[in-house]
Amino acid sequence: MTFFWSSWITLISFACWAFILGILIMVLKYKPDLEDDGTTGHAYDGIKEYDKPLPKWWLVIFFGSIIWGVAYWVFFPAMFPGKWDGLATVEVDGETVPWTSKNELFSDLESNNQVFTDNFEKNILAQADASGATSTLSELAKLQSVKRHGDNPPADLQAQIDGKVAELGPYVEKLSENPNALKVGSRLFLQNCSVCHGSNAKGAVGFPNLTDNDWLYGGAPENILTTLHNGRVGGMAAWRDQIGEDGIRAVAEYVLSISGNQEGYDLDQTQVAQGKVIFNEPTNCVLCHGKDAKGMYSTGAPNLTDNIWLYGGERETIRETLRYGRAGVMPEWQTKLGNERIMLLAAYVYSLSDHKTPSASGSTAATAQPVSVTAVSQPVSVTGRSEPVTQPAAASNGSQPATTAN
Repeated sequence: MTFFWSSWITLISFACWAFILGILIMVLKYKPDLEDDGTTGHAYDGIKEYDKPLPKWWLVIFFGSIIWGVAYWVFFPAMFPGKWDGLATVEVDGETVPWTSKNELFSDLESNNQVFTDNFEKNILAQADASGATSTLSELAKLQSVKRHGDNPPADLQAQIDGKVAELGPYVEKLSENPNALKVGSRLFLQNCSVCHGSNAKGAVGFPNLTDNDWLYGGAPENILTTLHNGRVGGMAAWRDQIGEDGIRAVAEYVLSISGNQEGYDLDQTQVAQGKVIFNEPTNCVLCHGKDAKGMYSTGAPNLTDNIWLYGGERETIRETLRYGRAGVMPEWQTKLGNERIMLLAAYVYSLSDHKTPSASGSTAATAQPVSVTAVSQPVSVTGRSEPVTQPAAASNGSQPATTAN
């Protein structure tokens, strides 16, 4: 609301209050001339009018409501919002701030979250033999507070935060073996992640399968944590203008020839040879997917030699991806869920994945890069891979999200 309208409403409120109070005081002071019988002399149909004082209880309530209204204006930002914050305050993020409905909500959320955090530390972490995470979580929270409120945060602050997040990885692995932690994690998954990845975590077209061992950024617990904390923005460039339609068809044929999805296709070997040359141009596909086409964790580029696809591995689908590119966003969850809930969610996702089977993707990249495990749509690929054409069964750990949640 602008200053004009807030001032207008404030002035009208004061004017109404003063008018009503003035009328009441005038009535109380007015003393009419009375007859000998105590009436005012007004009579109608045998009914005479007396001049009796208002009941004291009514006057107490009326004047009390006026006093209460004035007190409300003083304690809360009811007068000239933005200019007068009021005397009332609440605690938000360790700081005393003026009362607003928004600040009160945040204060209540922090109070409720403290109950959850205490239970998380005393019960879940303790049962999973992961109490050592408490000190790391405390240090991480301090760094995040500096990032939110610091006027001149250190240049390496984000690196420090990412380092603390990575330190939580071993504790997430322990939580992934704890039934109580997985129970809470499954609820968090169904409430927040299932809308894109599905209740069984097997994903859909454009949304990765979380139950296999094919990862765009690596599948270690610390990688999953980083993705949940920071989110992902993936992009696959459109190549139609750069290599033309003939180049699109040639590269698609080559990608089809090296993938695990070539069965049933009669490949054009001339186009395969042409596509290989285009693919290996230094500024083309090889830049992200590598010479062996197995992808790179550092760029989030998927493995093109398996049979796992994010948008489908049919010939025409590959051509469409090359023509128009792909784009996807995985939101960050640190703001909404907080560090403790992200640990539980990461543990649950890690328990679903087939991390016991070595992954063939990302062979040319450092495994310390964060994972796109929950990358809602991470199509950072020349062919948009990361989802099976035929959905695979759950990994050998047998964990099924729907079953866990039920």
